Amino acid sequence: MGFEKERAELAVKKSGGLQGALEWLEQNQDKSLDEIKAPPQAEDDPTAEPPALKPGEEARSLVCNECGKKFRSQAQAEFHASKTQHVDFAESTEEIAPLTEEEKKAKLEELRRQLAEKRAGGSEQDKIDKKRNEEIRRKSTKETQDIKEDLQKKEQMKEAAAKRREKQAEIAAKERIKAKIAADKEERRLKAEKEKAEREGRAPPPEPATAPLATSSGPVASKPASAYTEARLRLQTPGGNVQKSFPVETTLFEVAAALGQESGLEVQSFTQNYPKKVFDQVDFGATLKELGLVPSASLIVK
Repeated sequence: MGFEKERAELAVKKSGGLQGALEWLEQNQDKSLDEIKAPPQAEDDPTAEPPALKPGEEARSLVCNECGKKFRSQAQAEFHASKTQHVDFAESTEEIAPLTEEEKKAKLEELRRQLAEKRAGGSEQDKIDKKRNEEIRRKSTKETQDIKEDLQKKEQMKEAAAKRREKQAEIAAKERIKAKIAADKEERRLKAEKEKAEREGRAPPPEPATAPLATSSGPVASKPASAYTEARLRLQTPGGNVQKSFPVETTLFEVAAALGQESGLEVQSFTQNYPKKVFDQVDFGATLKELGLVPSASLIVK
C-alpha cells in the first residue's frame, strides 16, 4: 500500500504519530488534496480546538484536543486519559445528546461481542498455558521420582554393605573366641601333663613346636589377601576387555560408575566364572575386599 508523499506528510502533521497518521489517511482517502488543504470549518473538524468559554457560559461537556472526542462527564474524560495517555482537554458549551435506546442496545451488543471474543481468545491461551504447565509438572515429578529412586537404591546398598560388615565382624569375633578357648584348653592340658610327670618323676613333655621364622634364604610364603591394598580386575565388557586396578575398599558400585563414565555402560551385574558367582545390585554396596576379589579377579560385565 502506497500514499502520495504530500498526503502522507499532511497525515503525520495533523495526527502527530504513525498510528494516527494511518487512521487519518483511512478517514480521508476519498478526499482530494485540495479538499484536505482547505481550511476546515470548526464544526466539521473534530480536532480543532474549541473556542474559549465566554463570560456567563456554562461548560456542558469536555473535549480531548488530541483526538477530538467529546465526553459528558469528568469521569469519562479521566477514563479516556487513562486508556490513551491523552492529557490535553478543554471545556465545551456543546451539550452531548444522550444515547437513544437503539444506540444503547447496539453499544451493549458491541461490548458483549468484544467481551466474548476476548474470553474466547483468553480461553484458548488458558488451554495452552494449562497444557504447558502440566508438561512442566510431569517432567518435574519424573525427575523428582528418579532422584528418590536413586537415593533409595544407594541407601539399600549402604544398608546391605553395613549388614555384611556386621556379619563378617561377628564371624571374626566368634573365630577369635574359639581360638582363645582352644588355646586355653591346650594350655590347661599341658599344665596338667607337666604336673603329672613331676609327681611320677618323669621328664615333662616337650613344649609344642613353634612355627619357624621365615628367612631370606628360605621360600617366601604368599601374602594373605588382607595384606594387599589394591585389587586388579579384568573386566569383560561388550566392547572388549578392560584391565583396571582399584583400592581394596572400593565398592562394586564405584567400579560400575567408573565403567559408566568411561564407556557409557549401565552395569546391572558382574559375573565371576570361578568360583561361579553373580554380583547383582544388592552386592554393589560391598567392597572388593569383602567380596573376595582381592588381589585379582576376572569379571563379566552385564
